[in-house]
Amino acid sequence: MMGSSLNRRSFLRATVGAMGAATLEGAARRPNIVMILCDDLGYGDLHVYGSNLETPNLDRMAAEGTRFNSFYSASPVCSPSRAALLTGRYSTRVGVPRVLFPKDTEGLSLDEVTIADTLKKANYATMCVGKWHVGHTAKYLPTARGFDEYFGIPYSNDMTPRPLLHNTTTIEEPATLETLTPRYTEQAVRFIERSRNKPFFLYMPHTYPHIPLAASPRFRGKSKAGLYGDVVAEIDWSVGEVLKTLRDNQLEQNTLVMFSSDNGPWFQGSPGRLRGRKGWTYEGGMREPFIAWMPGRVPAGRVSETVGSLMDIHPTAAKLCGAPLPAKPLDGIDLWPVISGKVSSVERELMIYFDHWNAQCARWKNWKLHVARYNTFAYGPSPSAGRINLPLARPELYNLENDADESYDVANEHPDIVRQMTARLEQLLSGFPGEVQTAWAETKARASSGSTGALPRAKP
Repeated sequence: MMGSSLNRRSFLRATVGAMGAATLEGAARRPNIVMILCDDLGYGDLHVYGSNLETPNLDRMAAEGTRFNSFYSASPVCSPSRAALLTGRYSTRVGVPRVLFPKDTEGLSLDEVTIADTLKKANYATMCVGKWHVGHTAKYLPTARGFDEYFGIPYSNDMTPRPLLHNTTTIEEPATLETLTPRYTEQAVRFIERSRNKPFFLYMPHTYPHIPLAASPRFRGKSKAGLYGDVVAEIDWSVGEVLKTLRDNQLEQNTLVMFSSDNGPWFQGSPGRLRGRKGWTYEGGMREPFIAWMPGRVPAGRVSETVGSLMDIHPTAAKLCGAPLPAKPLDGIDLWPVISGKVSSVERELMIYFDHWNAQCARWKNWKLHVARYNTFAYGPSPSAGRINLPLARPELYNLENDADESYDVANEHPDIVRQMTARLEQLLSGFPGEVQTAWAETKARASSGSTGALPRAKP
């Protein structure tokens, strides 16, 4: 009997010990997060979104994961979109309402919490590889904003000077454009491999396909679609290398990989059948590809019609990783229930389309309301120079479910929706910084002078 009792106690100790070890192992295996962001990639530039360009790795990523048809940047230009992604808040709240240039000494407000800050507090290893563009002086660079390490160009590749940084040290100037994508990829792969035994966050904002375009000799002239096609093919290869590294290290089922773009295409590239391009708050300027991949946890081959935003990345990652959210309220929402297939859709607040301080459109469910637009679509070195935000003579309403290219104004058929969305927009704007409220007041005041942003209408 004594031997039997000892055996039972031994068994229980072993069982409890095994359970404790399993619990500790499970706790240590919090999910990794990889966010890959392109620069100026259009909604119609991926094969899985209808492009003629060949993107086999992204096609496979979508086949093994979930892609969204209604996913948005937070601005039609780059710096504001990146600020919104990092903070989960509108760029007009965080000090980056416009594109930043090398002459600018300010950046993303220092009292804002980035996604890297949030995950760093949860003991994640963090690295940024690629284009930063929310402040280039030391206190605004990634290594001061929650990232352990940084490798990349601090702003756009068409700006001068063009330094390639490792942390805060310039290692090449000007950066060689032809080798950027392979070097970014090498850095990302190394980070994953050396971080494989602990939770990590990799933010990989590519420099391309922002102009000037450049591809390595391996891809130059190989796409049958010119240099733009070559550049997209090299980005697709890079995504494939990241996914392969995760598989090789048996991390794929514990790593959420997300892929998107900061805004619509500029002079080249395709917005698909959407109206507008970079710099416009029409859909072509702000609707982006978005693919989420995590085999075993994200449904394969699924297409979601849920409205998503780059602002959702921060709260989604924080919730999934068990990290506390910042004290300031976020404008983004947790998309994990949709990404994981637990629900088909989630309710969200009316979403505002800003360009600079100016509110121009709002999205709510399937509806898109246009209330203002610039007097010109020109996009030059200073996007705001000479551009005046003008109120529309009457708001325009589009049902994006069956009119994604915003061709048919249905405001007259749905005056109740127009009133409801206009009232909510006004209410929300009253809670934004003073610059937004002043810009909105000035826009509305122009209506009394007869200046409107309505497109000319043909005379009967």
